[in-house]
Amino acid sequence: MSPELRFSPEVAAALQDNRAVVALESTLITHGLPYPANVETALAMEAAVREAGAVPATIAVLKGQITIGLSSDEVERLAVAPAGTVRKCSRRDFSIAVGLGEDAATTVAGTMIAAHWAGIRVFATGGIGGVHRGHPFDVSADLIELGRTPVAVICAGAKSILDLPLTLEVLETQGVPVI
Repeated sequence: MSPELRFSPEVAAALQDNRAVVALESTLITHGLPYPANVETALAMEAAVREAGAVPATIAVLKGQITIGLSSDEVERLAVAPAGTVRKCSRRDFSIAVGLGEDAATTVAGTMIAAHWAGIRVFATGGIGGVHRGHPFDVSADLIELGRTPVAVICAGAKSILDLPLTLEVLETQGVPVI
């Protein structure tokens, strides 16, 4: 059963009309880049999706509502939020963020599951998490989510600071095709 979702009018219309929609994560806005580069990058990603003929759906939790498609004002609000005031949201964090009425930025894993709940089949991101170098049992939730959630993830691969051979091994174990 899917939780209650709030859709931007543009994303709702695109899904209703069976047009292409691409999910985008929001952690780069709150945890990945400093202001104003975070806003510029988020809006540039949305513009790239539009140029390709699809509708962008940046995903976040806003005041406890899982939101599919952010306005530019909502992107800005997350971008300038003081450090530590926006939760980083993976699968395990949705119930906490929603229950407490918090703002939360979705990780790769969080964006995948929310996109699936919303009926969005494609997600684009820069890089995924993986297995940490020297810590083979420190495996990103992204890798497990890739094996369980039916959403195509388009990315540059795992971040280069990670143990790439072990990351590939975990993806193989999870049954994730890597192209």
